[in-house]
Amino acid sequence: METTPLAARVRPESLDEYIGQEHLVGHKGSLRKVLDLGQLHSMILWGPPGTGKTTLAHLLAKVQQRPFYELSAIHAGVKEVREVIEKAKQNGGLFTQKNPLLFIDEIHRFSKAQQDSLLRAVEQGMITLIGATTENPSFEVINALLSRCQVYTLKALDKEALEKVLKNALKKDRYLQELDIRLEEVEAILQLSGGDARKLLSILELVVQSMSSEKVIRLTNARVQELIETNRVLFDKNGEFHYDIISAFIKSLRGSDPHAAVYWLARMLNAGEDIKFIARRMLILASEDIGNANPNALLMAKTTFDAVAIVGMPEARIILSQCATYLASSPKSNAAYLAINKAQATVDKTGNLSVPLHLRNAPTALMKELDYGKNYLYPHDYPNHSVAQEYMPDELQETPFYIPASNPAELRLRDYLKNIWGDKYPL
Repeated sequence: METTPLAARVRPESLDEYIGQEHLVGHKGSLRKVLDLGQLHSMILWGPPGTGKTTLAHLLAKVQQRPFYELSAIHAGVKEVREVIEKAKQNGGLFTQKNPLLFIDEIHRFSKAQQDSLLRAVEQGMITLIGATTENPSFEVINALLSRCQVYTLKALDKEALEKVLKNALKKDRYLQELDIRLEEVEAILQLSGGDARKLLSILELVVQSMSSEKVIRLTNARVQELIETNRVLFDKNGEFHYDIISAFIKSLRGSDPHAAVYWLARMLNAGEDIKFIARRMLILASEDIGNANPNALLMAKTTFDAVAIVGMPEARIILSQCATYLASSPKSNAAYLAINKAQATVDKTGNLSVPLHLRNAPTALMKELDYGKNYLYPHDYPNHSVAQEYMPDELQETPFYIPASNPAELRLRDYLKNIWGDKYPL
């Protein structure tokens, strides 16, 4: 039986074999155009797991016949980075078109000091850096390094691309060719993969291995689902269901189940999940799913994010547990989330509407002559520090965006707003 993972065995050997990301490496793709000119610059490849970031980095080195070095941000420190840069410098030399490529997987896990250690090498052309990340590089990569890299966004593979990956594996892999595999249904495999080609190939490999004693291996939706559920723990150990676990965690918080939330939290911690990633997701949930039903939730989540970064593991698990159980037990509202969605959709539809004159700033005499700021009512001059006046563009008068939800805190907000606006905004 093969010990090398299927995903590694069927990895493409040329850009023409690479599946997906047509907007980057297709014949009219932005990255393909750069390669056609014989050029290559430092870059960040940003996209979900299994979209081909590592494979693309290897292919870029192969296309340009450059020395290739690879580090994982999980295991490498500043010492390892400097050692690789020194090797690259000796191998490729300075300011040559064939300077080595340094690929850093999960670059978002590098600390500021580790990222700083890359700057000089990138600036002076000792290396061409390719960083891969599943997190938004604007938040996770320092500005000095980000400004020296082009960011390319990779997309989750669509159904057509996933089917192509699946059929290519069955056709290309020698071990699979020796078996009588009948691909009768693919929906379950595609759905379980979630657009992740590596997960798709891992599912295929596990299912086939589980059925290898059968003379004819018939892949049906029911059989695939049954075998994956039976072997789900195996996938969790390898991180294959990373996004399934975080999804279950968030949905448990949203569903007000602190018991399930702390269970999924334990699963992530035991698997070595990045504690800042967990804390960041709770920070988002505190606003998206709790909002003004309990404004303290956002403060709790922000404090948790700061605290775990200072404390680290193993004690950070206690802080994360406190925050998770608090968020799960809190009243819920997505009113703020719905409000900004509706407001942005309105802006997209109506464009940049004019600011009413009485709301405009009037720092110059000319602006005052043009009635900027004229007739503006200063709320603090009125009872209860509020006064009804028009704050919307003319085209959007009486258009509501924020509708307080039916929880004690927002019902109080609703009553307060009703007192000011009456029936102007239907709440």
